[in-house]
Amino acid sequence: MRLSERINSTPLPFWTGPKTYAAWPVWKDSARAEVKFQPMPRRRAARLYHDARRFERQTRAPGRQDGAIGRNGLAILHALIFDCLNYVSGRLDPSYATIARLANISVRSVARGLAKLKAAGVLNWVRRCIERVLDGRFTLEQETNAYAVLPASQWRGYAPPPPPPPPAPGTWGDHPALPDMLTQAVAEQKCGGSPQNVLSLLEADPTDALALSLARLGRTLFGPKS
Repeated sequence: MRLSERINSTPLPFWTGPKTYAAWPVWKDSARAEVKFQPMPRRRAARLYHDARRFERQTRAPGRQDGAIGRNGLAILHALIFDCLNYVSGRLDPSYATIARLANISVRSVARGLAKLKAAGVLNWVRRCIERVLDGRFTLEQETNAYAVLPASQWRGYAPPPPPPPPAPGTWGDHPALPDMLTQAVAEQKCGGSPQNVLSLLEADPTDALALSLARLGRTLFGPKS
């Protein structure tokens, strides 16, 4: 028998990946138990993404293309938050291939981007495996990771934006808006105020056309102003 024929007739082993001495070829520390996801409303998730963009700008040094997260990290985070995350259940467990397709990058770029997100404290995940019985034998098979987007307070080196300055004295918003006269008149009536007091409140604001119209109607019903 020729050498090529002997090679072709030799059966392949069950595991054709990298050589390993493990009983089941799965990643170390892969969890078998069910992972409990935490719900995340869409607004909160979107706010986290915009905080991550700000974080990337804060940590990008002059002359450098990437900051703490990097372009691939932002693309991955965008895909996770807006394409993969179930806002009701919090489920977030796409495969590398799915992330690569949604983020429009390669699978190797996904691995590098995820590493930067984890190093920055933006993302964390749990490796998972599932139990199966194959040909009467107990085996473990690798499952996709279960991801979690962490709050901005846990990001390493992130500085939240400062609060907006108060309005300048005398400008719009310097003083809180007062309740309109119609609201005050209704409150006065509910408290048992006299009709004349209610009408006086309606007439207090000359710019409130509705309150003035009701005041004129009230004067017609309750007589002239005392």
